[in-house]
Amino acid sequence: MISLVIPVYNEVGAIASTVTSAREILSGLGVPFEIVVVDDGSTDGSNAVLRELADIKLLVHPHNVGYGRALKTGIAAASHDTIAISDADGTYPLHELPGLLASYRTKGFDMVVGARTGINYHESAMKAPLRAILKFIVEYAAGRKIPDINSGLRVFSKATAMRYFTHLSDTFSFTTSLTLSYVMNRHFVAYQDIPYGARIGETKVRLVRDSLRTLQNVVQSAVYYNPLKMFILLAMVCVVFSVACFFIAAVLLLKIGYFLGIGGLLMSIHIIALGFLAILLKQIMDH
Repeated sequence: MISLVIPVYNEVGAIASTVTSAREILSGLGVPFEIVVVDDGSTDGSNAVLRELADIKLLVHPHNVGYGRALKTGIAAASHDTIAISDADGTYPLHELPGLLASYRTKGFDMVVGARTGINYHESAMKAPLRAILKFIVEYAAGRKIPDINSGLRVFSKATAMRYFTHLSDTFSFTTSLTLSYVMNRHFVAYQDIPYGARIGETKVRLVRDSLRTLQNVVQSAVYYNPLKMFILLAMVCVVFSVACFFIAAVLLLKIGYFLGIGGLLMSIHIIALGFLAILLKQIMDH
């Protein structure tokens, strides 16, 4: 039994073919399934298309509140514990879903994620450095390699995911925060390569705005689950700054460099102290 959750916001050109493809693929699995579609306040006619589609569970938000919030609505309303999620824009290959499900059911993983590959995933030169920064922070916080931190095609348990709903983002960072929640709570997460296609229609992602929001959510999740590790990272930045100041002061004979270096070292000590305080506060909150 499986529930496929598809969030929709202004995808009039792709949603019908996405749902049709999903129905064909899920029908071939030979198990009960449902397709839960959440219209997140579409204004382009997507809702009218959805109302004409048969055999879907349609949920409607009165206005747009975010990709993550739409997924939360769909997951909460799903009838089955095994949840698959996918986007409605045609980028994710739904024919890969049976393979993800097989790994989830037979290999003991708590979540199986489709790791995107291909030119459509790597095409933007502007996205590359932002992805690298986010990937570094996520992997540093999680303590393991993560091939794709925010893939939108994945399989997991409804009961497990809903434990972390209060800590999951309501925006495009939902999948990133879900990844961190699973990994940092020692759940077993697997990644399988999938081809990533060209989207149908215009992207809803705003590169700078959504990247900053994602960075904020990543840091919030990392600080919540493993605060000392993030404070250590900040302290190391201060130490590197201090060393650079001392070096410049020694070479250029600038006294201000020594003062800045000492200030950086003192700041690093304060940051570590705050890290220990954060651990204590988390222990109090957990109990």
